[in-house]
Amino acid sequence: MSRSILLLNGPNLNLLGAREPERYGDVTYQALITHLSDLAPQLGLALRCEQSNHEGVLIDLLHEARSWAEGVVINPGGYGHTSVALRDAALAFDRPMIEVHITNLAQREPFRHHSYLSDVSVGILSGFGVYGYDLALMAMARHLSQERVSP
Repeated sequence: MSRSILLLNGPNLNLLGAREPERYGDVTYQALITHLSDLAPQLGLALRCEQSNHEGVLIDLLHEARSWAEGVVINPGGYGHTSVALRDAALAFDRPMIEVHITNLAQREPFRHHSYLSDVSVGILSGFGVYGYDLALMAMARHLSQERVSP
């Protein structure tokens, strides 16, 4: 039985492979989504992938996911450092969430050292490039399977 997961990507992630490839790598957004869509079923996950450059759209997607998703993997992009509203939507989701960042935020500008989503996430992957998404899906599958067998 597959567990339904929302993969939510924030602003500028649609430009993967073209935007600052020295920082974010040369894998395109579409190649990443194709790869993760192939990986998810192997982990027992049914993956729905969404991306938006608009804060309100991301919030609406989290609200909608309350009716169907068992977990969220999110790369909030720059909104992780600025959006209390996105944090509030994550709190309202009230299911496991894993935060992903392609770069190591601790090695970036000081304003990127804090994320409004980190303390409401079950875990954070930062600095592993796009492989962080693979790790996040693996971690979510494991987290949900442990959740199922725990009292």
